[in-house]
Amino acid sequence: MKPTRILDLCANVLLAAIVAWVATNMAYSSFPPISVFSGASLLPVALLEAVLAFVIRQRKDNHGIGPGSGQLHPITAARAVALAKASAQVGSLVGGIWLGFLVWLLMQRSDLRAAAADTPGAVVGLLGGVALVAAALWLEYCCRAPIEPPDEAATS
Repeated sequence: MKPTRILDLCANVLLAAIVAWVATNMAYSSFPPISVFSGASLLPVALLEAVLAFVIRQRKDNHGIGPGSGQLHPITAARAVALAKASAQVGSLVGGIWLGFLVWLLMQRSDLRAAAADTPGAVVGLLGGVALVAAALWLEYCCRAPIEPPDEAATS
């Protein structure tokens, strides 16, 4: 399994931002008000993934990964990698949606009071997407298998 590519995440952000900007431009009047809490939905997930990353990193550094009692099972680490890869994709897409929405709001802020009121929620949503991507990439990094030194060739 290869590490998540930053270019793929940037492409997700750009595509989602464009789609969100177009959708917001067409249908903003039918949107409900955006609260700060609606934008903060990804922050608890990002926090949990960051904590999981530190736990796995600590176990890996102390050779606490293995099938034994009291050790972190290798399958659990593999599942954490799958979670991290999925979360990075979701965070980049959701962050892109909030970015496109925020750009539209900032362009309309002086004309619409509703746009000014929705801006803090969009900023928190964008920060939540960025936090989730950062936590997911950190978790993925912490789950990397330690690099084994190469075997010394026998000399005769």
